[in-house]
Amino acid sequence: MDLIAGYETLTPTAEKLRRLLHYGQMIQSHALHFFHLASPDLLLGFDSEVGKRNIVGVAEQFPELAKQGVMTRKFGQEIIRSIIGKRIHGTGCIPGGMNKPLALADRDTLRSAIDGIVDWSRQAVGLVRKLHETDPAFYGSFGESRANMMGLVDSRGGLDLYHGTLRAKSADGETIFDQVDYASYRELLREEIKPWSYMKFPHIRSLGPDEGWYRVGPLARVQVADRLPSQQAEQERQGFLAVGAGKPIHGALFFHWARMIEMLHCAELARDLLDDPGILGTDLMADKGAPREEAVGVIEAPRGTLFHHYKVGANDLITYCNLIVSTTNNNQAMNEAVRAVADQFFDGREITEGLLNHIEVAIRAYDPCLSCATHALGQMPLEVELRSASGELLSKRRRG
Repeated sequence: MDLIAGYETLTPTAEKLRRLLHYGQMIQSHALHFFHLASPDLLLGFDSEVGKRNIVGVAEQFPELAKQGVMTRKFGQEIIRSIIGKRIHGTGCIPGGMNKPLALADRDTLRSAIDGIVDWSRQAVGLVRKLHETDPAFYGSFGESRANMMGLVDSRGGLDLYHGTLRAKSADGETIFDQVDYASYRELLREEIKPWSYMKFPHIRSLGPDEGWYRVGPLARVQVADRLPSQQAEQERQGFLAVGAGKPIHGALFFHWARMIEMLHCAELARDLLDDPGILGTDLMADKGAPREEAVGVIEAPRGTLFHHYKVGANDLITYCNLIVSTTNNNQAMNEAVRAVADQFFDGREITEGLLNHIEVAIRAYDPCLSCATHALGQMPLEVELRSASGELLSKRRRG
């Protein structure tokens, strides 16, 4: 929208505010994803009673941890409110910059709390690491599928969640493409359509649909990048990578470890911005240039790389829109995780309640969009069928 409206480069203050806003969004989303949605599985057990496998159950057995999760998410939401006026659907971001500065009182309030958030985030990384260490073989193989990986990096190869160029690596860690302008995404990616699903199946054109599907999000980002430009998070990333002994890590549950590393990373970056006097600047709007009829925007959303592509015509009405959201980028990867769960835990005869739980866990590692109702109400709308090679229905189990 900046480009379509004629704004090429933001002012320094506007970019800092948008970055702080984005880091707040990442913190609150990652805290929600892990503490509210994933930690009941990891702490209470995959096969624990579904009605108690939720944040309330975690609060009963791990009250301090639950409190930290709730307060960390709240902090991220307070960053959002302070910058754009509301926690949800704020109005502070406009084409060309921002429409209000960050108030000194809000900056001071956020700064007074950020050190605690950084500390809690590092504790969360340690918690996930310890969970993996209790049973490395299980955590390493659960929902494991070898996948290409894609994400945004800066000019030096470091992770950049707000703006950068596209990099992709193979399942073995070899570079497929690097430092590519995301405006040319259609030259890199193809969106396959299949008759049995409304979701598209993106893949890397040069590799084709069978070999070119890929993974995005925390597990991909921390491995695609050469480094994290934050000291503590980079230390934790090195410990994470050591588990793979030089090879990429592909187990679905490693998403949570990578997610907490990213939460720590964003907390550290937020602290740096809150210490920057420029965050209180009033140079909020860029100089306006010639508008465009077409533009592409890409950002690293909490669940992964997000593409927006628009064309506008007369009176600025949208004539074309194409989105590749994080869930779509991960579509085949999630399918493969479900396949891996079936290979590991399905006996080939009967669909059990335990199998449904394990499928939930695999999906939830990738995407709370498909699982946010799970722990809120104690069950996720899910239907699993077993059919013979000829299509005959042999077994069926439904939840929700």
